[in-house]
Amino acid sequence: MSVYLDHAATTTVLPEVVAAVAEQMAQTGNASSLHSSGRRARRVVEESRERIADALRVRPSEVVFTSGGTESDNLAVKGTYAARRAEDPRRTRLVVSGIEHHAVLDPVLHLVEQHGARVTWLEPDADGLVPVAALEEALAQGPDDVALVSLMWANNEVGTVQPVAEAAALAREHGIPFHTDAVQALGQVPLPLDEVGADLVALTGHKIGGPLGVGLLVIGRDQRPVPLTHGGGQERQLRSGTLDVPSIAGLAVAVEHAVRHQEEESRRLVALRDRLIGEALALDPTIEVSGWWRPGDRTRRLPGNAHLRVPGCDGDSLLYLLDAAGVECSTGSACQAGVPQPSHVLLAMGVDETDARGSLRLTLGRTSTDEDVTAFLRALCPAVERARRARAASGRRVG
Repeated sequence: MSVYLDHAATTTVLPEVVAAVAEQMAQTGNASSLHSSGRRARRVVEESRERIADALRVRPSEVVFTSGGTESDNLAVKGTYAARRAEDPRRTRLVVSGIEHHAVLDPVLHLVEQHGARVTWLEPDADGLVPVAALEEALAQGPDDVALVSLMWANNEVGTVQPVAEAAALAREHGIPFHTDAVQALGQVPLPLDEVGADLVALTGHKIGGPLGVGLLVIGRDQRPVPLTHGGGQERQLRSGTLDVPSIAGLAVAVEHAVRHQEEESRRLVALRDRLIGEALALDPTIEVSGWWRPGDRTRRLPGNAHLRVPGCDGDSLLYLLDAAGVECSTGSACQAGVPQPSHVLLAMGVDETDARGSLRLTLGRTSTDEDVTAFLRALCPAVERARRARAASGRRVG
């Protein structure tokens, strides 16, 4: 059986989620219908909304169901930009970190190309941390033209946890909506949404043991993003479409589980992560850790994230060699897998392009064990040796 170390891409579905989804799939009813079956389905949706809101410490009316993190980010970025431009045509600038997931970057570039938006990029330091001072400088240019500030809660590649509370407070001082992609953070670090004050928070189910294809956007009551889809007017007129009752029921179970077990699970994952990193560095001292890392830390780096750069190797070669040895991992974001380009996150952090190509992202989750770490460490050196030989042979052929 393969060792799965790609939980940041998607993780195993909780048994109780499977049960909740199966129970609702056996039922009939459109949550928008007014008859008994429809009202029953609506009750499941609204009870799930209340459970999620309670776990996240927000109001039920602020929870808008979507198909996942990508749709949530698109609605937040595109919808807020359109709404702010309608209020004031001067608001054409977006302030966005340069290490966002492509679910944020691509909508931003779309707005630039198709709607005349301008972007101020917030660049990270060598550890992948976006300084609050960078946001202060960006807003000092004149906040009146800014439509939105976007900074992810935690980076999906190198695991760095960002100063979202400070950034949200700064945006709020200037009256600018603040969006954060918190897809990787839920279940790994505390997510005190009632304290942070973010206006738009994107989350998804399949990173926390929930179903694929369902997520949510927490939208503050004073936010009015323009909808991307039109039809039945579901979800506060913000996201038309027949509600996926089984998936929503499963999502509620997953969110509650993630919040309830976050503390104990983060402690367990940190121990596994630190062992993986520490012993990998001992096996090959030339390997480097991407992002800030100190043994035992659970605040500045995601507990389940280990990102390694292996000099003299191509990440894709390492991935395939490890896969052949029964260890599944990735070289970066799953949404960009197969694209022969170095990570934009690593390049923004100042990593050399050649070094950036030799990266591995190893992410731990609920099913990860010490045996999984041992299996990876056993497979690492043979894979590195073969990948380096392949890189060297390729260089000789080119020359």
